Amino acid sequence: MAKNAQLVELDVTEGTLEHGLPYLALGSGRPLVFLRWFTPDHANPRGFMRYSEIKTLTPLAEHYRVYAVNRAPGMTEGTTMADIATQHAAALRAEFGGPVDVLGVSSGGSLALQLAADHPGSVRRLVIASSGYRLEDHARKSQMRYATAAAEGQRALHHMAPIAVSSPILGRLTAAAMWVADPWARPKNPADTLAFVLAEDVFDLGGRLGDITARTLVIGGDRDSAYCTATFRHTADGIPNSRLVIYPGASHMGAIKHSRFAPDVAAFLDADR
Repeated sequence: MAKNAQLVELDVTEGTLEHGLPYLALGSGRPLVFLRWFTPDHANPRGFMRYSEIKTLTPLAEHYRVYAVNRAPGMTEGTTMADIATQHAAALRAEFGGPVDVLGVSSGGSLALQLAADHPGSVRRLVIASSGYRLEDHARKSQMRYATAAAEGQRALHHMAPIAVSSPILGRLTAAAMWVADPWARPKNPADTLAFVLAEDVFDLGGRLGDITARTLVIGGDRDSAYCTATFRHTADGIPNSRLVIYPGASHMGAIKHSRFAPDVAAFLDADR
C-alpha cells in the first residue's frame, strides 16, 4: 500500500473548476467527485492536511480519477446550501458534460444531498459518508462557536472538539490540544468559514429526501461523535433506491478510513458496470 500511495501522490494535480471551485485530482479511471468535509479555508489543503487528504483518498484513487472539490472562496453571508449546490452543478456540468459519481463526507455530505435533490441530472450515483439529512444540534453549536470565534479573531479550534471525539474525558484533552494548535490552523478568510457554517446551520433536507433519484449508499460509524446512527438510518430510509452500511466501532472520520470503506464504495459505484 505504501508503494501504491507514493505512485498515486505523484499523479496529483490541482486546478479550479467553474465558479472558482478549487480541486485536487489523483488516480486514474472514470471520475469520482469527492466533496470535502468541513475545512477552515475554501482552498486546496497544504502541508499535513494535504498529505492526510491524499492518503485518505488513495484507496479510491486506485479505481477512479478522484476530484477532491472544495467550496469557492469569497462566499458571502446569506449564501444558502442550495446556492452552493447550484454552483457545483454548473461546475460539474462544465467539467464532465453529464452526470458523475459523487461522494460527500461530513459537511460535503450535506452539500452532496442538496446537489442530488436540486440537480438530479448532475449525479449518477451518490455516496454519503459520516453525514446526514441535517446536522445534530451539538454539531451545529460547535461549528457556530468555532466560526464565530474565528471571525472575531479569537482562538476557535477547541470548539470543534465535541465533533472530533465522543468521550467527555478525551474531549477535554482534545480541546486543550486544539486550543494550543489554533494559531497554526486559523482560517485565512474567516468570512468564508462563517458564511458556510451559517448555510449548513439551517440545512435540513428531511422533507426532500424523496426527491433524490440517484442510487445512494449511506455509510456511517456507530461511534460517530457528530451524527447518531438514527440520523444515518433516517437519511437512507428517506431516499428511494438507497442502502445503509454501519461500521461497528467507527468514529466520525474513522468510517472513511475503515478497511471496508473503499471496497464498499467501489462495489456500489461499479454495480451496473
